[in-house]
Amino acid sequence: MVRRLIVLDTGPIGLVTNPKLSSQGIACNQWLQSHLKLDNHIIVPEIADYEVRRELLRANKKKGLTRLDSLCQRLEYLPITTASMRQAAELWAQARQQGQPTAGDKTIDGDMILIAQAKALGGSDVVIATTNVGHLSRFIAADLWQNILPT
Repeated sequence: MVRRLIVLDTGPIGLVTNPKLSSQGIACNQWLQSHLKLDNHIIVPEIADYEVRRELLRANKKKGLTRLDSLCQRLEYLPITTASMRQAAELWAQARQQGQPTAGDKTIDGDMILIAQAKALGGSDVVIATTNVGHLSRFIAADLWQNILPT
């Protein structure tokens, strides 16, 4: 049986690592646990870790940082590679050539790096779990985390 590859975007990571247990955070934690029990492959991409981590550091949220570190140790961590960064640059340029940029021209555009990291995993069984499908789904399979059912 082929394991599903689920790449976490910043939204689900933030929900899972937030020490304040909102109903959404509890639901996201349960969702994550159900996928892990089925041996689905859950991945924390470095760009998403960076985006969540920088805000936790800025706000001095030590419990959140501890939970983020723990999550990154429990799940597979996908480092940024040169190949991913080059593909992200190609995707960034392509989006602008098509008149559909995903961020301002002066931004680093973390979404493009996330997409490139997910694409580097290859295969049709890769999906990005997010809280905002918008830009991502134009380039790769992406869905709201709640819609990615454990199978």
